[in-house]
Amino acid sequence: MVQLASVGEFCPNPDCECYGDVESKSIIRYGKTKKGRQRYQCKSCQKTFSERKGTMFYNRKTDEKDILECLALLAEGTRVSSLSRAKGFKEDTILSFLREAADHAEQIEAILLNDYQISQVQIDGLWTYVGHKKVEMSE
Repeated sequence: MVQLASVGEFCPNPDCECYGDVESKSIIRYGKTKKGRQRYQCKSCQKTFSERKGTMFYNRKTDEKDILECLALLAEGTRVSSLSRAKGFKEDTILSFLREAADHAEQIEAILLNDYQISQVQIDGLWTYVGHKKVEMSE
């Protein structure tokens, strides 16, 4: 069975000679961010990156828990406008969660199925909604 590499096992810098090479062992732990997230550094290119690099949570100020909770509520059929009022996020922010989640569908789906007891049917409805919103926004 093929096992996926995770952040911190390879250099994500496409200009580095060790880019994507999990065998090179060129990545070292490099302290923590202000919010306590692990940082890494490539010994080859000297670039640093956080444990959120390559995830839908990268460069987000909103907590992971809040983003996942919004996605779970949307999957259960809560309207964006209702969620916006209840959670205090702008509708555009919630829609950006959806767009980003679509790019990381497999990981988000696994979390929603396991941690939030959302059914596969509800998740399918969420992805249908995301597809509808993408078409609506491009018109």
